[in-house]
Amino acid sequence: MDKFYKETLSKLELKISELEVEVDCSLQRTEAAINLILECLSELKEYVLRRGFKNTNEEIRFFKYQKPTIVAKLIYYNAIYKIETRKPYRAKRIKKYLNKELKKLKRFFDNNLDFYKYYRSNNAFLDEIFFVRGKHDIKLWLDTFYFEADHRFATSHDYKVAKIIANDVIQVYLEDQLHSINLKKASDNSTLNWTASKTALTELIYALHSHDVFNDGNADIKLIAQTFEKAFNIDLGDFYHTFMELKARKINRTKFLDNLCEALIKRMDEQDEK
Repeated sequence: MDKFYKETLSKLELKISELEVEVDCSLQRTEAAINLILECLSELKEYVLRRGFKNTNEEIRFFKYQKPTIVAKLIYYNAIYKIETRKPYRAKRIKKYLNKELKKLKRFFDNNLDFYKYYRSNNAFLDEIFFVRGKHDIKLWLDTFYFEADHRFATSHDYKVAKIIANDVIQVYLEDQLHSINLKKASDNSTLNWTASKTALTELIYALHSHDVFNDGNADIKLIAQTFEKAFNIDLGDFYHTFMELKARKINRTKFLDNLCEALIKRMDEQDEK
């Protein structure tokens, strides 16, 4: 089972990553990812029903760790699809909408706090009830979903584990969306915007870092870059890669800094002549 599962998961993740390159529309990517995951789960189910498990430990491992990892991807992409297709217009309404979605995640956490503690603490004393088929106990935090599921390929709590995993990633997605809105708002209210190239700013940042001008030379380059991004409302992207491209230049590796020097000297000379 472990070998088949690892191969299946690896294939799925490769196909999903290829979508990022091949499909431009984010909603189309999400739809395609959902279909890929459904196909993957179908293959997994067929394998389990045909082969079964060697022992109880293998069955618990599958329903506690392996199947939820894949189902979590389905929950995540389905949630993102719903969030994006229902998202309103205008920043204020979008922020309210995203915060409402975050509250839903918080409600799920509050309603399942005992199971969160059990799962996050890596406890195992109830595993044979939670993650072995046909061993459910109605007194132990059951979702209605379980009663509608195919019990040949479901236990009482494997879906809840998948939901926990998915909610963590959905939360990150929602918080990133809110952060982007706040950045844009800050950008709209700012009086200073970097209007030269990203390469030029990267060159300047690395020059300052190399000269130890921040925190007596103890400042991290990433922190410096983030500070400049916030101050001048610019996203530098992979600035390390940009620096590597600067290094690879055959001539004029410090083009921006050289131009700065020339511009400053010219200005000084012009003022001296007055």
